[in-house]
Amino acid sequence: MRLLFVFLIVALVASCGNNAPNQENSMSITDKVKQFAPTEITYDEHLLDARQKKVVEKLYQAARLMDSIFYKQVYSKNETLLRTLKKDTTPVGQARWNYFKIMYGPFDRLDHDKPFYGTALKPAGANFYPEDITREEFNNWIKAHPEDEEAFTSEVTVIRREGGGLKAIPYSEYYKDELTRAARLLREAADFADNPSLKKYLNSRADAFLSNDYFQSDMDWMDLKDHAIEVVIGPYEVYEDALFNYKASFECFLTLRDPEESAKLRVFAGYLNDMEKHLPIDDQYKNFNRGGESPIVVVQEVFASGDARANIQTLAFNLPNDERVREAKGSKKVMLKNIHEAKFKQLLRPIAQRVIEKDEIPMVTFDGFFNHTLMHEMSHGIGPGKLVIDGRNTEVKKELKETYSTIEECKADVLGMYNNFFMIEKDVFPESFEKPIWVSFLAGIFRSVRFGVNEAHGAGNAIIFNYMYEKGAYRYNEQTDRMSVDFEKAPAVLKDLVHALLMIQARGDYEGAKAIIDQYGKETPIMKKMTDKLKDLPVDIRPVFEIEKQVTH
Repeated sequence: MRLLFVFLIVALVASCGNNAPNQENSMSITDKVKQFAPTEITYDEHLLDARQKKVVEKLYQAARLMDSIFYKQVYSKNETLLRTLKKDTTPVGQARWNYFKIMYGPFDRLDHDKPFYGTALKPAGANFYPEDITREEFNNWIKAHPEDEEAFTSEVTVIRREGGGLKAIPYSEYYKDELTRAARLLREAADFADNPSLKKYLNSRADAFLSNDYFQSDMDWMDLKDHAIEVVIGPYEVYEDALFNYKASFECFLTLRDPEESAKLRVFAGYLNDMEKHLPIDDQYKNFNRGGESPIVVVQEVFASGDARANIQTLAFNLPNDERVREAKGSKKVMLKNIHEAKFKQLLRPIAQRVIEKDEIPMVTFDGFFNHTLMHEMSHGIGPGKLVIDGRNTEVKKELKETYSTIEECKADVLGMYNNFFMIEKDVFPESFEKPIWVSFLAGIFRSVRFGVNEAHGAGNAIIFNYMYEKGAYRYNEQTDRMSVDFEKAPAVLKDLVHALLMIQARGDYEGAKAIIDQYGKETPIMKKMTDKLKDLPVDIRPVFEIEKQVTH
């Protein structure tokens, strides 16, 4: 019966680009699913009154539409494959269906985007561009049609072939059906919102879905005040576009503010300017033009969708990405505390037990884990942003192209460490916090590189580990088969790496970015030796959101 079913599926999807089921190689599809530990994600409903619960319900429904759009953005055949895979009710079929939903497509994000279903390769530009387009064709078109550059490099357009040429189509037009429905739901949520700033943001974001202009609604999101519901919804991160890192993916984080924890962290926002001054680069490269508001919020995640839910679950986010908004108002750092708690328990602590020297295991702490994430997100808002190169006004992300996400995530991690130690110098953290920062981060590297070094966060952590190990800041003990930190060497090595990454960004050095990724952003023998010890541990959590059980779709 199973063999017959495979042949039937081959026939069903032959017209969809040869997406027949392939043979799972070293790991079965069932084992692939087991890499993600199902974890209940709950929230405190008592933080909400009756009207706020209606707001959350409407936002949850809008968030599900971000899922629909993101599936389309990842791969042109996803909708057809979703329908096909759902029909297979065998245990293997259901495992494949579940892994497809975790990965948002037939490509294994933990294994260099290799297809786990079918044989078709993932296009570098996902479904933002024609599948057969090359960087050369795209760049040559802009050279021949300079009037198209702004639209073609916009984060909120798709590129399609038309009449023998190329055309940029606004998201508002290309995803009109989903965005029209999402806009309606946001307006309905706004009708129940008693908080004026939340009402304003929801209405302006509804307008943005239809106009394709997200600037004002990003400004309004920064101005949210005295609100229980913290939500961000729309196109933001550019990781999915491996061709240029130009195009933004749709996502939603629906969360509730934790007022007590948020109040504790407000002190850090006041140090952003000092952190910029403290960067180990010449003053000419520092960026003092970003706004200084930079609120820090601790939240409970209620629901995540689209790019925010694919593969590895986000611990925190720092938005918006629009440099115009950052110059005017800074950026907001949102820390997902219930996701941190789940990952520390399910992932970081068990990893430390396997790979960290026993006398350093007690230094792997929740505070070390949580506070590094805080400084990572703050560090996204520090350093070079807008640039002037050869008289051109440009931005770091446009100059670094497809390398941008990896370099930026790597920078935020090493600069986050650097700024944690700066907070010790400023007496914000006690001196006793220094070693837990170092060791918690080392353990965290092995959590991140398991995501795959083709993924921005994993590649960024590979760069850090390999650089620090090469320079002697991290040590391997052959007798114990475990890793440790050389606390004497580590600070100087870290500072050198911070400087190198910041200068790549300050100069818009695309070739330099490629070089450091090629040299260090890979799985080395020592890294593989450590991660092989973790094979039976989950790679990440698979959230089971309480709200999905409560709200009828």
